[in-house]
Amino acid sequence: MADFFKESVDLHKKLQGKIEVVAKTEVQTSDDLSRVYSPGVAEPCKVIHNDPDQVYDLTLKGNTVAVISDGSAVLGLGNIGAKAAIPVMEGKAMLFKKFANINAFPICLDTQDVEEIIKTVRLIAPVFGGVNLEDISAPRSFEVEERLQDIGIPVFHDDQHGTAIVTLAGLINACKVVGKDLSEVRVVVNGAGAAGVAITRMLRCVSQSPDKCIPVADILVCDSKGIISTKREDLTPTKREILQYSNRYDIAGDLKEALVDADVFIGVSQGDLLSAEDIQTMANDPIVFALANPIPEIMPEEAYRGGAAIVATGRSDYPNQVNNVLAFPGIFKGALQGRAKRITPEMKLAAAYAIADHTASPNRDEIITSSLDMDICQKVADAVYAACE
Repeated sequence: MADFFKESVDLHKKLQGKIEVVAKTEVQTSDDLSRVYSPGVAEPCKVIHNDPDQVYDLTLKGNTVAVISDGSAVLGLGNIGAKAAIPVMEGKAMLFKKFANINAFPICLDTQDVEEIIKTVRLIAPVFGGVNLEDISAPRSFEVEERLQDIGIPVFHDDQHGTAIVTLAGLINACKVVGKDLSEVRVVVNGAGAAGVAITRMLRCVSQSPDKCIPVADILVCDSKGIISTKREDLTPTKREILQYSNRYDIAGDLKEALVDADVFIGVSQGDLLSAEDIQTMANDPIVFALANPIPEIMPEEAYRGGAAIVATGRSDYPNQVNNVLAFPGIFKGALQGRAKRITPEMKLAAAYAIADHTASPNRDEIITSSLDMDICQKVADAVYAACE
């Protein structure tokens, strides 16, 4: 069996990183140099100075994304800092190029101060067409993203919204397979960090209808201390906010109590939390999205033993992988094409349905397409572009 950890270290050492800057034109003569640099380059500068929107046509801005992290919540490794986060952000930049032909560059900040992160992003924004925030821990990630929505380019925290969009896409098709109406299911979300909160927020509106917002029947959100309810006195402002559209009956208790008669379990927390016996307490034909990596909240074999109808994980070695790469390349491609100033809820919902619709005949082992599907990016981009403000 391949040792991907060792092979990855060997690859990174051999390549000294995974991306590089490549010139788009040759510089072989003095005339070439005069066009790309002095004196000719002065004219594009003057054009942009007189009409700032020309920066999208005369520079790399219109097709370039900053991948920004402070290294505080990297994969399952935790707070490993800016330098150790670089390999992940390089990888993200590679995926932007591979799937969407978008230029992206890793910017790992040697600070975990909210004000410094926000100030830095504002200062570097002129050269980028969008900002992908990555691996910034909650609750700071919420504040950073929210306060950067006014900088004139899309700022998108992929750990939140990318996960939520692909999860909703899978859930749309899972409900089709088991014959349940998405608006009538009861959902348990375990994990109230960036991904869990974003998933909960998306589930309050699962209809693409432009004139109405239809939520799922009910959502119970659990953190490490149990169900989030008004009976708790230890809630953060974010957790109090999600109570506006979750736990409609104000139930208290732990995760196992939350699961009783639930149609759907979505885990974005930690591994080995559930057993087959817990799945047996859920409603008929339960849907289980155990997305913790690398160890899911419950392994697929155990979930099926407990009666699960459909199981999805975040792993590539099982069917139904929920992977953000199905979403973020197309979302940014559509947003950049539309020169959007922000990623709106309508754009996120359009992306989710585009991913779901791409799998024409979903079944138990294929509720969403492969993460390596090269066609999904354009489908998502078209949907997002159409939904641009």
